[in-house]
Order: sequence, then structure tokens, then C-alpha cells
Amino acid sequence: MTDTEPGAIRKDQPGFDRRLLPPMMLGSVLNPINSTIISVALVPIGKALGAPASQTAWLVSALYLATSLGQPVVGRLIDLFGPRRLFLASTSLVGIAGVVGTLAPNMAVLIVARVLLGFGTCSGYPAAMALVRSEAKRTGRDSPGGVLTALAVANQTIAVIGPLLGGLLIAVGGWRATFALNVPLSVASVVLGLLWLPRSAPATGDPAERRGRLVSQLDLPGMLLFAATLTSLLLFLMNPHPRDWYLLVIAAALGAGFAMRELRADAPFIDLRVFGGNTPLLATYLRALVAYVVAYAFLYGFSQWTEEGYGLSPFRAGLVQIPTFLVAIGVSIVSGRRPGVRGKLLVGAVGQIVACLLMLTLGGSSPLWTLFLVTLVFGLPQGLNNLALQNSVYVQADPERIASSAGLLRTFAYIGSMIASSAAAASFGKHIDTGGMHHLVWIMLAAGALYLLLTVLDRSLGRAPAPDTQAAK
Repeated sequence: MTDTEPGAIRKDQPGFDRRLLPPMMLGSVLNPINSTIISVALVPIGKALGAPASQTAWLVSALYLATSLGQPVVGRLIDLFGPRRLFLASTSLVGIAGVVGTLAPNMAVLIVARVLLGFGTCSGYPAAMALVRSEAKRTGRDSPGGVLTALAVANQTIAVIGPLLGGLLIAVGGWRATFALNVPLSVASVVLGLLWLPRSAPATGDPAERRGRLVSQLDLPGMLLFAATLTSLLLFLMNPHPRDWYLLVIAAALGAGFAMRELRADAPFIDLRVFGGNTPLLATYLRALVAYVVAYAFLYGFSQWTEEGYGLSPFRAGLVQIPTFLVAIGVSIVSGRRPGVRGKLLVGAVGQIVACLLMLTLGGSSPLWTLFLVTLVFGLPQGLNNLALQNSVYVQADPERIASSAGLLRTFAYIGSMIASSAAAASFGKHIDTGGMHHLVWIMLAAGALYLLLTVLDRSLGRAPAPDTQAAK
């Protein structure tokens, strides 16, 4: 993390600089709000543009493909240069994406807008985690759990607002309004970033030497190999089919090249040697992947089924989702005050399985209250898993690579979300019905069982330190 100019953050201030909270929180929720709003917009977009569910699923996958690639890359840049410039550039791109999406004449342009949104929302979460780490270092209070909980709650709050806000925007201005929303959000993010994010210290030394150091620290070959590997893998996951086997072969070959490059590089993009000795962090990433398969299969699959399979309007479908996120907020606030992550992960794992079993009882004639019961139960794992995974990375990652490690957490989560999107598209096909929803639930149950197994077998969780809940107070 780079030093800041004198006066950017008061050195004598004993607690967390709360001026940083608005840009941190707004930046970190730009991706979740676009994820949740689209969940109720997929059906209206499909009807307006004549696209089946298998095509509208690309609106989900496109954003996560871009974000999966961008988060660790931008995170590494933040580790090296500080958050301000990366935050301002990427949040400006969010506004451009909003304009493109609002004016999009067809599905292809709309997918481009979602790709731009994916890259534009890359900096928010890594920048927030980097600022939390730098403030912990400045104040001498490591692991400020109160701020980490605030970030988790902010994301959960946006998840509450997202489906409902999406339904309102669609009711008032049509599905294009869900893209137009990004313009004022972008402006607000840029203004807050300009006002309160710390500036990097002025560069010193010989310009040629500085450029040489930057090139070596950036590890551009490693970044390119990582991007090519992940793109090949995710293109297969978007629409898995035996005829596309060559994509897996390409991904494996590029992945081997990436590993060789990173093991030999003096300043690797992703230090595989460190990860090789950090099994707890790798286990956390794998848990994030399977947890988000369940979470996003529910978010997208259940939302589409409540609209087309059950017959609710987009606004009412958004209302049905509210209990999930209200419970998640409450759970995050309460559990964020308690040390340890193992108990949170275990309860979250069991909660996922119970909620999936309840989904198997639903049908087109089920009483409305049963839908609310399912979303209520899903709120428990939603709140516990997100907070526990975030806190795990904070204490397990190398402090000098906290932003890129946080970006990788999101990358694994987005790979899970893309698997969920592909599973939903394959389960529903051209028509969204109860049979397709039940097929999707069995996939969710398999992922939930794997999540539970990974948690039970991970003995390191009992030894992991917990964030200091007093540091942010």
C-alpha cells in the first residue's frame, strides 16, 4: 500500500477515519446492486428483445466474466499504487456503461454494457479492503472488525434494495431504467472519491528507474496469462457442452504456462509460492466458489421462477426477496460482534441445505407464504457466509497483497455465480417452469453439501484469529 501525502489522513487520529466510509461503501456495492437489479429485469428484457432465458443468462455471465478477470488485476494495481486513481477511473466507467445500456438497441450492445459494468465495478471492494488494512496499520489496531461488518451489511442492504428497486424502476421507466441508475451512482462515487480518498505520495527518483520498477512489479505477462486462462475456463462454464471440450484443454495449457511464469517471476502477479503454503486461504477461496453457486442460483433461478413460473410481477418478485436480505443484515450485525468464523460457516452451510430442501416443496400452486418462508431461511446463510468468508481472507492473506487477495475472493465467487447462471440456463431452457426450478435445486444441494464438507474438514478454522471488533469504534 502506498504512503499518503501529509494531511490526507490525520496522523494523530486514533480511530478509523470515517470520511473514508462513504466512498468505500458506495464503491463496494456497485457490483452487488447491478447483480441484484438484473435478477428481476431478465424476464422483461427477454420479452422486449425476444430473447429466451438461455440468452438473457449472458447478461449475468458477461458482468461476472469481466469482474472475475478485473478484480484481482485491479486489486494488484491498488496494492502497488493505492486506491484513489483506480477507484476514480473504474467508477467513471460505470457511468459510461449506464449510458450504453440505457440506449442499447439489441441484446449484443446490452451485453457490451454489462461487460463495461463488470470492469467498472472492479475497484470498489479491493479498494475498500486496502483502505481497511492501511487504516489498521495507521491506528495500530489490526483487523477492524466493525468496519468489515459495516462493509458486509452495506452489501446486504443493497441486496435488499436491489430487487425491489429494480421492480420499481421497471414499473416506472421500463428495464432501461435499471441501466440508467448507474449514471448518478457513478457521479456520486467519483465525487466522494475526489473528496476523501487519500492521494498517493509524489513520485521520487529517476523516471527511467521508476518505470523499470513498475514494469517488474506489474508482471504484465502473468496478468495476460491469468486473463487468458480464466477467459477460456469461463467461456466453457457459460454454456458447458462436450463439443466445447477444447476450451478446457486451452485453459489447462494456459494455466500451466501461468503457473510456470508465476513460480519464476521475481514479483509475480499472484504469488503461487505463498498460496502453496497458505492452505487455509485456498480453502476459503474454494468455499466461496461453492457458496456462491448456491447463493446466485437462488438469486437468479428463484427470481425468474417467481415471475414466469409462479406468475408474479417484477415488483412483487422483488418484494418476495426482501426477507432473505433483511435476515442477512440482522445476522451480519449480530454475528459480526462475535469472534471466530467456524461456527458461522457451519450454520451457514446447514442453512443452505435446509433452504434448498424447502425449495423442492414449491410449485405453481403453492401458497404465497411458502415463498416468503424460503427467502426467510435463505437469509441466514446469506448473512453468515458472506461475513465469514470476507473476515477469513482478511486474516489469512498477506497484508501487502490484501487488495489482490480480496479481488481473488470475488473472482472465485463470480466463477461460482457463472456456474449458477449456466446451471439456471440449462435447467430452464426456453421455458421457466417448476420442473426446471427443481432441477436447479438439486445442483444447489450438491454445492451446499460440498460447502459443508469443506468446512467440517478444515481444521485451520478453529485456529484462525478473528477481526478485532473494537478497532473501528
